Amino acid sequence: MGGRIGVLALQGDVSEHVQAFRRALREAGRGEGAAVFVLRRADQIAGCDAIAIPGGESTTISRLIDKNGMRAPLETFDGGIFATCAGMVLMAEEVDDPRVRPLGLMDMTVLRNAFGRQRESFEADLDVAGLDRPFHAIFIRAPLASRVGGDAQPMASIERGAVAVRQGRHMAFSFHPELGGDLRLHRLFLNGLVG
Repeated sequence: MGGRIGVLALQGDVSEHVQAFRRALREAGRGEGAAVFVLRRADQIAGCDAIAIPGGESTTISRLIDKNGMRAPLETFDGGIFATCAGMVLMAEEVDDPRVRPLGLMDMTVLRNAFGRQRESFEADLDVAGLDRPFHAIFIRAPLASRVGGDAQPMASIERGAVAVRQGRHMAFSFHPELGGDLRLHRLFLNGLVG
């Protein structure tokens, strides 16, 4: 794994993802030769080993993906994608809102804003597959996977559905692992890119 990670910068919390991945690579001893950069053009996608799709407005990001000619390069990208919040919506096969045109990269159905509006944002300690102790998760106008099928597997769930899902090299989270300073999910993702 060369460690070239592009953070999709069409909208959302881009700088938090850049900082988190830089720190995770450095702490994993992969600082030299690795690069975390802001991904703004379709022609940058082929040079990535991994891509982060941040939170934001999934309707807006969906529209900007098409406007910037990124749909086909993202749909055929063979590296791993680390998707949070709106990114999870975009990774889905199906979404409950026709204004979003998802990438269909993970076999799941996602409900946008499944927990309500901004004031319904919350934090919770979650048991996550692959971690030895609970992860403190920050949910902000979060989506939820109401169905997970095929090769996709829930990594963490609550009563209503999955809030963390893995499929191959891809990971998608309802919450924001880039906030709060705990980089165990970033490390888990990076380890999954090897080989």
